[in-house]
Formats: sequence, C-alpha cells, structure tokens
Amino acid sequence: MSNHKLLLYCNYLLPKKEWLLAVLMLLFSANQLSAQGKEIKGIVTSAQDNLPLPGVNIMIKGTKTVAVTGFDGEYIIKASPNDVLVFSFIGFQNKEIAVGGQSKIDAALTEDTNKLNEVVVIGYGTQKKSDLTGSVSVVNLESAKKTVTYDAAKMLQGQVPGVTVQSSGEPGGFVNVKIRGITSFTNNNPLFVIDGIMVDAPYDFAPGEIESMQVLKDASSAAIYGVRGANGVVIITTKKGKAGRMDIKFKSIVGLQDVAKKWDVTDRVGYQTITNEAERNRDLRAGVPVSIAPGNNPASPSYISNVDTDWQKEGLQTGVVQNQTLTFGGGAESIMYSFNVDYFKNTSYFKTPQDYERLSTNLNLNGKKGKFKYGAKIAYTQSDKEIFNEYNVGQTAISDLLGAIPTMPVYDSNRLGGYGGTDNLTQRAISMNPIGYNNLIENTGKRNRFIGDIWGEVEIVKGLKYKLDVSYDRTDWQNRKFMPPSDLGWYYITTNDEASLDVANGNELRTFMNNILTYEVSLGKHKIEALAGWIQERRDNYNHWSKGVGYEPGEISMLQYADSRDAGETKFTITGISYISRLNYSYDDRYLLQANFRQDKTSLFSEKNNSANFYSFSGGWKISNEKFLKLPDWISNIKLRGGYGTLGNNTIPQYFFASTVNSFAGYDFNNELAPGTTVVAALDPNVKWEKTSSANVALELGFLDNDLQFTAEYFTKKVTDILVRVPLPFSTGAFPADIFTNAGDMKNHGLEFTASYSNHHHKFKYDISANFGTLKNEVTKIGVNGNPLYGAVSKTEVGRSVGELFAWEAIGIFQNAAEVTSSPTQTGAAPGDIKFRDVNNDGIITDADRTFQGVSIPKYGFGLNFSASYSNFDFSMFWQGSGGNKVFNAMYRNLMIGQYTNHHVDELNYWTPTNTNTNIPAPVIGDPNGNARDSNRFIESGDYVRLQTMEIGFNIPLNDKFIQKAKVYINGQNLLTISKYKGYDPDFNSEGLLSRGYDGGSFPNPRTISLGVEVSF
Repeated sequence: MSNHKLLLYCNYLLPKKEWLLAVLMLLFSANQLSAQGKEIKGIVTSAQDNLPLPGVNIMIKGTKTVAVTGFDGEYIIKASPNDVLVFSFIGFQNKEIAVGGQSKIDAALTEDTNKLNEVVVIGYGTQKKSDLTGSVSVVNLESAKKTVTYDAAKMLQGQVPGVTVQSSGEPGGFVNVKIRGITSFTNNNPLFVIDGIMVDAPYDFAPGEIESMQVLKDASSAAIYGVRGANGVVIITTKKGKAGRMDIKFKSIVGLQDVAKKWDVTDRVGYQTITNEAERNRDLRAGVPVSIAPGNNPASPSYISNVDTDWQKEGLQTGVVQNQTLTFGGGAESIMYSFNVDYFKNTSYFKTPQDYERLSTNLNLNGKKGKFKYGAKIAYTQSDKEIFNEYNVGQTAISDLLGAIPTMPVYDSNRLGGYGGTDNLTQRAISMNPIGYNNLIENTGKRNRFIGDIWGEVEIVKGLKYKLDVSYDRTDWQNRKFMPPSDLGWYYITTNDEASLDVANGNELRTFMNNILTYEVSLGKHKIEALAGWIQERRDNYNHWSKGVGYEPGEISMLQYADSRDAGETKFTITGISYISRLNYSYDDRYLLQANFRQDKTSLFSEKNNSANFYSFSGGWKISNEKFLKLPDWISNIKLRGGYGTLGNNTIPQYFFASTVNSFAGYDFNNELAPGTTVVAALDPNVKWEKTSSANVALELGFLDNDLQFTAEYFTKKVTDILVRVPLPFSTGAFPADIFTNAGDMKNHGLEFTASYSNHHHKFKYDISANFGTLKNEVTKIGVNGNPLYGAVSKTEVGRSVGELFAWEAIGIFQNAAEVTSSPTQTGAAPGDIKFRDVNNDGIITDADRTFQGVSIPKYGFGLNFSASYSNFDFSMFWQGSGGNKVFNAMYRNLMIGQYTNHHVDELNYWTPTNTNTNIPAPVIGDPNGNARDSNRFIESGDYVRLQTMEIGFNIPLNDKFIQKAKVYINGQNLLTISKYKGYDPDFNSEGLLSRGYDGGSFPNPRTISLGVEVSF
C-alpha cells in the first residue's frame, strides 16, 4: 500500500482532529524503521574448533551501534543493507562482512597468532606488547597451568628467562623466586601484584583462576613500583566476567605422587659391618681392647638380627593430589561477573599426617555505565597445613629418614607412644624415628585470608580519566604445636615435665588506597599517554602467643591443663605514602619513549631517611616501520629497545633504626649494686633503603607474519647500600656484637634469549618456544673492611659470587704411616684417612687451607615448550633445567661419616690395609682426622635437565546445547630428570641466601601422574 493511499485511509477512519496526530505517528515509525534497519541474526564461532564464542563485539562500521554475542555465540543487531559488520574478539583477527540482502550472518573468527597485538598488563595500566620499551615477559599460561601446584609462583619455573624458581615436595611448602639474580642479603623474592593488589607471595590464591601473568624484570618496567620493585614484579590478573549467558566450567584433576629416586643406603648387615669397623678402628688407634656395640656384635646375647628396617620403604608412600574448580561467569555490559570456587588437597608422600588442604573462592565484578566504569573483587581462602617437625634446626624429616638405622624398628609397643627407638647401651646410636616423631607431635598451621577491593573510573573529559581503587587484605592465622610425653629412644625422650603446648594467634591487615589520573591524546602522528597517582598504604600486625609446659600421658592438649603457663604479644604498624607518574610518547608508530617516577615514604626508616625517589627512562625504535627501509615480505618486525632506572628495597623489620636498651641493668660500683642502663641490641639510626640501578638493551625480531619471533637482551643490575651485619667491639655491650647497616654493594649481569614459532595454518597445529638465560653475580663491597660473610660451606667475599662453596680439597688417602709423617700436619691423621691439600703451603692443615670450590648460583637456565593439536587430540611437553653451579650434598656427607647413623652403600668400599684401591676412608668413631669435614668429596654438579610436564588430551566431540565442551587428559609431571646428582633432586629448595648450594635433606619434588577432566556448560 502506498503512503498516499494509507493517508486517505487514515483520514476516512479517524476523526478530523486526530488526522494530524496519525500522520505524525506514521512518519515517526517510518523514520525509525529506516534508521534501525532490519534485524540481523547469526552465530560467531572459532574457526579452529567450531565452538561458539561468547563476548564477541559486533559493530556497525563507522557507527557506535554494538551488539555482543551470548554464551552460545548468538547475536542480534539491526542494520541496513549498506552497512558493514565488524566482528572483534581478543585473541582473534577482526572480520568484516557486508550486510547486503542477508538476514542471517554467521562468522568464523581465526586466531590472531601475531602476539605483538597482545595487550599486556603493566604497572597501573596496560600496553600493547609491540609498544613495550621495558623488559616485560609474558608467561605462556597454557603451558604453565599444566604444572599441578598450589602456588602460582611454581608455574614460573622455566617459563621465563632470568627467573629462578626453587621448590620442594613438601605439601604447602614455600616457593622461592629470584628474578635476574640476588640483590640483597635479606630478601630477594619479587613483588606479586594480583588484580592491582600488592602481596608478598601468591600462596593463598588458586592458580587455575589466573588469566594472565607478566614478569617485570628491569627498572624500566618496574620503577613505577619504586621501593617494592627492586627484586622484580610479577603481575597476575584473574579471570573477569564477559557479557552473555551464564558460562559454567568445571575442572577436576586427581594425581598420584611418589619419589622417583631412592637413596642407596645400607641394610642391617651393611650397617653393622661399617659401624663395627668404625668401633674397631677407634679402639685399635687408641690401643685399647676392641669394644663392639652389643646390638651389632654377633657374639653378644643382645645382638639384633631380627630387625632390618628399610626406612624409605616404611616412610615413603604414594601421595595424592587433587584439585577441583567450578567457575560461573556472565552478565551484561552494566554488570559482569566471574565466580570461582577452588578446592586443593595434597596428601604427603611421607607416611605421616603432614598434608595440605585449601579452599579458595574468588568473585570479580566489573561493568560500565556511560562514562563510568566500576568493579570489585572479593576473595576468601581457608587453608590448613600440617607442619613437619624438626628436632634441631636443619634436621629435616628427610634427613632423619635416611639417617635412621635399620636395627631400629618403626613400632615398639613397649615404648611410650608406641614407636621404636634406639638404646644407648645396646646400639650406642642416637637415631631419630621420623615416622613416630611426626605422628606423635600435633603441629598445625591454619590460615584464613580475606581480600576485598572496589574501584571506580570516570572519564572526566575525552581522554582524561580518574580512578579510585581501595583494597582490604586481612590474614588471620593460628599455629598450634603439642609435644606429648613420649619415648623415641636414647636422646629423643620427652618427659612429662618437658611436654609442651605452643599456641600462636595473630592477624595482619593491609590496606591500600590508589588515586590514579590518566590522560590519552593523539595529535596526528603523535600519541601521548600520561599517568599520575597518589597511593596510601597501611600494615597492621598483631601476634599473641601462649605456652604451656607439663602434661601427663593422655592428658588433654589444652593450655589450662598445663602445669605452668606463659604468654606474650607483639603489635606494630607500618605506613607508607607514594607519588607515582608515567609518561608514554610515540611518534608515527616508530619511535617510543617512556619515563617513570615514584617517590616513596615509609615509617620503616627514621624521619631523615624515610623518603626516596626512583625513576626510569626507556625507549624503543620500530626499525621495520621505517619507510626508507625496503624489507622483504618475510621480515615482519625489527625493534630495538633499551632503558635505565633505579629501584629500592625496604624489606627490613619495623623500628630497625632505634636501638634497644635495658633500663634495669645493674652494675658493681665499690662492691655495691648500682642501677644502670645498657644497650641490648645496637641499631644504626641512619639505616636507609637498598638501591638498585639497572640497564638493559634488547633486539626483537619477527618473521613470517610474526609466526617466528626472536628476542635477545643484555642486562646489568647494580645494588648499593645493601644491608649487612658489620662486627662491633665487645665494649659496646651490644648482643649480638654486630650492627645491621648499609655497607654492601653487588652487581648482576647476563644475557637472555627467547624464540618461538607458531604454525596454525593447517589441521596439524603446533607451537614451539624456548628461552635461555645466563647470570653472573659479583659482590663489590662488604662492610667497611671487606670482611667476608660465611654460610653453610660457603664464603661471600668481595670480587666473587654470593655464597660460593668454600671447603677443603681432598687429594687422596694416606696409605701408610710414612706418608702421614711426610705430609703436612693433620691432627689425628692415620693410614686410611683423607689427605687434604695444603693450600697456603705452611706445612699444617688448618681453616686457612679452605678454598673456593664453585658458584652455588646457576650460571644458566632454560626452558623448552612444545604443543600440538590435530582434530580432537592435543599434546604438549615442557623441558626445563639449569646448570653451571655446584651443590654441597650434605645428606651424602651425613651418610659417609662412618659413625652410628646409617650409611651409604658407597662406604662399604672403605679403606683397609688389604683394600687400598679406594677413595673411601676407613670409618673411625669420633672421626679424629675430620674426614667428614666440608670438602670437595661432597661437592657435586648441580646441572640437570627435566621433563617438567607432559600432557595428552582428547576433546570429546559433542552435539549438545547444554554441554559446550568436554575434555579428558592425562598429565605427567617431573617424569624424567637427567642429572649426575646423587641426591633425591638437584632442584631443591634452599632458603639461605648465603647457603643456596647446601642440600641438608630437602623434600624432593615428586613424580606426579594425573587424570583430568574439563567440562564447559
């Protein structure tokens, strides 16, 4: 019907006075129909697996009209035939489709393999990867998440050059991370930033909820964090909700863990053979009748022949690790959500109650309304860790297990507690029963952590935005250790009077308020981004402890039942204020400049030293974008970047600038006690920040549309004003007789290389990436006089690396008395003993004859990733390793000392007058020559190559609207280690900064075989 006829019809039907209104309504409807166009429907899928893509933006080109796909990939938008629809989604290439006469338009998006277009998170903002001028490494999360772990820090191992990770097989154990070497003698762990919230470690956060992870390695990228960034920064972003229908994902993985390698220790016969020989040699050298321990003497009625305990078999079991995750996500543009529940439990491979269990929840909210963006985060974690017990410092459950003698039973109903032990008269052996010790003692650590964060951002004018971010981070803990009366044999007896209960309760509250102003503007070829901010921080710590002593067997382990009680409490507050700024400038997408500045002020230092300024400058040149260059098509990118900056480190205890005195100290004056005051601990009132300056330069190359990428980088880090302990005269009255002050300098430098190749152009798709990094550390100053620092079998001195191994050098075995007499003097030496080198040629073996035996810090580290997929199958493997360092195998030394503890089978080849072709000394009780002293006998190479993870998966083909995706897979971790190291694991956790190469019995990383399933609804 024509518009003219329609008007006549309306005129006939409607009263005259309504005619004008009808015409207006008709014209308005026609105009609306013309403006909105017709309704277009469709589904957006991934070209790789044909699965629907939720959250895809569909925009009418040249307009602000936008639609978003729902969970099933469907969308509806109104457009005219002349319009062009632009489909865009992060990680995929944009696609444009002309509407024409179509009413249904489906789109299959292709993955964007050009990683230079990736947007990465940097300090207080984001930046396109191709525009980075600092050293920022993006972690390959697809590979990293295949490491089954409770701690996201473990996922970094081998993934990024310049990052060293040390961990252990202890359930819930701490993970040590070092970025580009050591920069302090106090704390070298990096700062972790999770969704903008600064934390010391990601221990309480579920790794499966992570969406991206970046490592800021140099001052150019980390200077915005000032005093917190000296050790590098790891930025973690968790998953956010996307607009669309509710997205539900479930993941479950269950694995079995065991220790892949066993120590070769002696059985009962071997143990008795060596121990008897050691007692015989002791008595023969002393010229007294030979006395053999009755339990080891076949001629004695007390001879033990019916006990032959294999402690590794009895103490080690198959552990279980499990992780279940349920995630909900969805919403609309005004409010989007992602809620995650994560349960993790690790049953130890040690046959004791020392397990780790954690429940984590995380809710992220974000949305947009006009020019206002907002969001919030609520996270809660509850964890429970059973703690292994150490009788003496450094005496671990693993060292006790290996040193336990085979003539001691695991269980003994005649002893209080029901566990076996040794007898001083029968066996003469002080030997710990680690199974009994760790089962009898109740030692638990409980943590509850709550994080709340809320932020809002408003665009004041075009390009100018203000953001307010307030966070609340509270951790509550309770540690409880009950040591009941028990009898675990000679030396390890706990009497009723010694039985004790220790309870510690505390909490820490950390609050941050960030005020950030940003401005972005483009003026032709010039692009400017500016940031300025004001940050307030407060940390409140409270700890209360109570101790009860004296319990009867079977008595309730509560403080009120103790015979005596004691208690105490501590409380402190640390505050800080920071001012930050950053300026980014680019010209014509060719020249890049960035400048950062931060001023920090903290209550950790005295008023005159509590402020410090940190800055950085960096630049980049996209050589491949120069118009005068005529590069072949296969060269996609050439970029040169470099930078310089300063950072700080304030990881010292609170009030460490104020000396402590005892005002109740009396002194003798003319035989009368007079009141007085004395210094308890001397502290330097001028203590200040440790400062790090770093510089780096890098070349980035891309080929074949950036399918092939390569980066080479050189860096150097210099640290000044390192806090070290300097000796004081005893006349000061301070105890200990030293002072903690800024008196050390250090430097690190190295090369880092990364290479990757992606081929997603065929049905068989694969990715290969590799990284390699070198590191050299040198101490340039210690104290005023350069006095060295000593650790466990280590010495740190000017001109050398931190914690270099320092020991005597064994050069053979004395074969006869004449050789002993003609050699440099060794107190207690006899034929069959170790001969040590006289380094200073003074004719006597002393401490001065120790010499450096190798660096304990790996000189290089590497990682290699390979992943592939074909049809519904996928496969991946990840190799990792390090080398160039030496390790002091203290556990091997402890098994080779020839005393009353158990022995390594190597010692069965000990020297005798008829067995001289050996390097194993004759065992002697008391070891008068010091054969077991720190020497190169126990120093080994720390080199290793490890198949860290391998996974095979199958995507189950489905045609179900309810279940969108289902995958099953089998995962192997720590499957193969190539190393000459005699110990359990060359990759052991050593927390001592000066004793990094000392393995005194660490928990080995277990071999894990897991079965997993992932389902998306």
